[in-house]
Amino acid sequence: MRVAITSTGDSLDSLLDERFGRCSYFVVYDTESKSTEFIPNPNKSAENGAGPASVQLVAARKVSKIVSGEFGMKIKSLVDCLQLQLIVVKEPKTVREIIAMLNH
Repeated sequence: MRVAITSTGDSLDSLLDERFGRCSYFVVYDTESKSTEFIPNPNKSAENGAGPASVQLVAARKVSKIVSGEFGMKIKSLVDCLQLQLIVVKEPKTVREIIAMLNH
């Protein structure tokens, strides 16, 4: 299973970015191969439509789940259509800690 995690930076020790559409990076983690890919978010500074554009970006990477601090309302119908699961993590955690949670 492939999971997209929003991140403030491009390392496993970076914190989860609370914003989905305007996060700094997406980390695509594969639970089977244990591989990670860091993708800079080109939608971070978009005037509008950052959420839906970010959904399309991670969906193209074949993810089935997205982990972030919060999600905007504009992406609800899109993630439902693409059958993506959204996971909200409220407490500050590093990407490494989230990956550990996914592996349990």
